Amino acid sequence: MATSLLATFLSLSCLFTLSFCFQTKRFDLPMAGRDWLPAGATWYGSPRGAGSEGGACGYGNAVDQAPYSAMISAGSTTIFNKGKGCGSCYQVMCTTHKACSGKPVTVVIADYSCPGTVCQRESAHFDFSGTAFGAMAKPGMADKLRSAGYIYIQYSRVACEYPGRTVTFHVEHGSNPNYFAVVVEFEDGDGDLSAVEIKEGSGEWRAMRESWGAVWRLDTATPVHGPFSIRLTTQYSGQKLVANSVIPEGWQAGATYRSFVNYS
Repeated sequence: MATSLLATFLSLSCLFTLSFCFQTKRFDLPMAGRDWLPAGATWYGSPRGAGSEGGACGYGNAVDQAPYSAMISAGSTTIFNKGKGCGSCYQVMCTTHKACSGKPVTVVIADYSCPGTVCQRESAHFDFSGTAFGAMAKPGMADKLRSAGYIYIQYSRVACEYPGRTVTFHVEHGSNPNYFAVVVEFEDGDGDLSAVEIKEGSGEWRAMRESWGAVWRLDTATPVHGPFSIRLTTQYSGQKLVANSVIPEGWQAGATYRSFVNYS
């Protein structure tokens, strides 16, 4: 009886206090860094840039734009994980250089890099964009920190969070009714993916194949036209999410389609 009354009260409260109805997102990964691990760090590209445009994950020029805003990094073999690490988020910080702030900043894995033999000797290595590397510095000392070239850092895997964003699907150029490929972006929580499935209309779910990085593809002898629903499974915790009819019939290669859902 008490439970029923409480549920009724909460439902009625939603009519009067909109903010009361929203719940704090809860993820398997922490929102703030903990269990910090050591790694080496370098940077590439222009000093205030986004590294390379898109890199090995296939995000293209989106890395320059919000919500990535050039706060990205290439990961070494253990971090990139043959593309399965694309989209994962890490808090990183440095304390070993006089320009280091000692405060954590969050970066997204968007590329693969293992520069020289130094990386091969390390358990983990981050090759940051110039922007992300400088963000670990004290105010006004970003150029000083970048001039070090190589530093030791600490890192911790954290949940990704893109406020106000939903999972987005970019249809790759070259896609056609027999070859359909998408880049998946802006997944809250784990950020990474282990499986992507696609369903045309009311048909059956079909497994897509990881083409490279964050690009997933369907090769089919029978032409497909949409609309498409897409089901995601995360790598870290195995959570599933369905974006129903997210890509319409008459879709266009090169177009971006935003869903109404995200992990929570």
